[in-house]
Amino acid sequence: MTRQFKKLSHSLYECKYHVVFCPKYRYRILQTEVRAYVTQQVYVLCEQKDGVEELEMNVQADHVHLILSVPPKYAVSTVMGFLKGKLALRMFDQFPELRRRYWGQHVWSRGYCVSTVGLDEERIRKYVAWQEKKGQDAEQGRLFD
Repeated sequence: MTRQFKKLSHSLYECKYHVVFCPKYRYRILQTEVRAYVTQQVYVLCEQKDGVEELEMNVQADHVHLILSVPPKYAVSTVMGFLKGKLALRMFDQFPELRRRYWGQHVWSRGYCVSTVGLDEERIRKYVAWQEKKGQDAEQGRLFD
């Protein structure tokens, strides 16, 4: 599998995160129409944030799994605050019956789970060893120039 690194003005990056978040009290509200709406709105909200890309999504009845590509100019916490906040407001507008269960404009539980999705350790170790060997070979070549 080839990796496609992305670019900012002064950096080359591949920052992917696996994120899981849940509705408050783990209520099973993400079913049928709500599920379809949440799926569609996550795509829309990710497009609004410059460079944030939704790579994979799975919406269960009581939680959401996302794999996001987030540029290094954003903190994961900033992106998640934006997603969860805007998504909650839009859900209340689209489904007013949610207001009976959730008061105070809060649909999502306070936290979330995040882990990085990156190169495997063995591949990085080989790359570092290869770089060191490449550097030594270059230095030896200069001694005899």
